[in-house]
Amino acid sequence: MLNFKENYVHIISFDVPYPANYGGVIDVFYKIKSLSECGINIILHCFQYGRKTAPELEKYCTSVHYYQRKKYGNPMSGKLPYIVSSRENPELLNNLLKDDFPIIFEGLHTTFYLDHPDLKNRLKVVRNHNIEHDYYKNLEEVEGNWFKKRFFRKEANRLKEYESKLLHATYVIAISQPDTTYLKSKGINARWISAFHSNDYVDIKKGTGDYIFYHGNLGVAENNHAAIYLANKVFKLTNLPTIIAGNNPSRELRNAAKKLSHVTLKDDLTNEQILDHIKEAQINVLVTFQATGIKLKLINSLYLGRHTVVNGPMVDNTGLESLCHIGNNPLEIAEEIFNLWDKPFSNEMIKERKQILEGRFSNSAGAEKILNLLKKEEGVKS
Repeated sequence: MLNFKENYVHIISFDVPYPANYGGVIDVFYKIKSLSECGINIILHCFQYGRKTAPELEKYCTSVHYYQRKKYGNPMSGKLPYIVSSRENPELLNNLLKDDFPIIFEGLHTTFYLDHPDLKNRLKVVRNHNIEHDYYKNLEEVEGNWFKKRFFRKEANRLKEYESKLLHATYVIAISQPDTTYLKSKGINARWISAFHSNDYVDIKKGTGDYIFYHGNLGVAENNHAAIYLANKVFKLTNLPTIIAGNNPSRELRNAAKKLSHVTLKDDLTNEQILDHIKEAQINVLVTFQATGIKLKLINSLYLGRHTVVNGPMVDNTGLESLCHIGNNPLEIAEEIFNLWDKPFSNEMIKERKQILEGRFSNSAGAEKILNLLKKEEGVKS
């Protein structure tokens, strides 16, 4: 088995991880940055399908290689998951075989060559961002387009069958504790390392804010569904100043927001403006109906924002429950909002956030755990 004396590692990213402006690539980019700051030499491989080459990555990587993701006329065809088969590339394999350095596969998406015989003796780590077949099953449930709904169902079935390929990994690093438990139940050598993110330290304003805030990429069906739920079921009960923010809101969401005079829909904010809105809000409200992985917007809200109100699936089994106010139906969520509306955020609350977040959930802690794995040490606790 490979040693790690040369401090080199291959990272295969499912997408170009810069700009770091959506969930999956945020985890990849800040992982790269954190490992680089630890003195690791990173050979980065990126699949492209819409995002441009990113010179910014060269600050943190020894070399960066780009590969075009394949396009198929019929994504329903084939036994392999589309997210995997579309990332087959012989040039990638050739580049991996130029040395014997460890390989980190970012997501099940990038694991086409995980069981390749020429990589049999390599140290191979897979970063598992979700239990993918559960994620796609949930996408199917909230999707309105018939063709997409059928594709998500097909992809979920293929991913469930394909998941056993993770047995060929030396380690699988899951993003949440429940995912770790699930993978271990399948005989997979899984460890828990939480999501990497843009926050170096807790940066919360004391006192009170002026509005309630929900944010997410509204072009993603799950987030659009959550925003519509909040508008129609929760915010209509509160009558307090509220902002919903995110790109590509649906017509249904626009119509729901228009019916509420106290709700403003903003669909043109930059990532920096989103973070500013998190900091200025009195309450950040986040709900999900997919209990998969861990939501980076939850981590951002806890690092930067005052009070955070969530539903159970957003926070259950994350280790962050004590930092959130939980409601599991519209009335409970509205009651939590009313209870917190005039409550200043105190120094004691900030201290509690720091104790929990800057320990187990910091990027430096995550990078150290990965280094322990690469060095074949037993210091990683799951």
